[in-house]
Amino acid sequence: MSNQSKRDNLAIYQKYTELIYYTNDIVRKFPKSERFVLAEEIKKTIYTGLRLLMYAIKAYPPNNKVKYLEELDTNLCLLKVHIRLAHRYKYISTQNYNSWCNIITDICNMLGGWLNSCQKR
Repeated sequence: MSNQSKRDNLAIYQKYTELIYYTNDIVRKFPKSERFVLAEEIKKTIYTGLRLLMYAIKAYPPNNKVKYLEELDTNLCLLKVHIRLAHRYKYISTQNYNSWCNIITDICNMLGGWLNSCQKR
């Protein structure tokens, strides 16, 4: 693995851990009635995504990474739906919604670049 791809992997990993911290802070504020439903589903989706990210980082050769990266992409799409629901039901503010979406968009952009580099090889 080249130094550039190690740095890229580290950047997406750091951004993903930022997403985990932010998510955990936000779901604590959900109403009690939703803490074990939507909040739990969001956290499950987050940690499944982390697992997929770790598999992708560790997978070798690069074409084996593609399946994990594609699953992670799908996982992030699912997370967006959960967050939209939380916003629609007013469990989170518009500012929280925008911040959360910005973090996910950054991760999706990094993921897209990583996917492209794996598919070109």
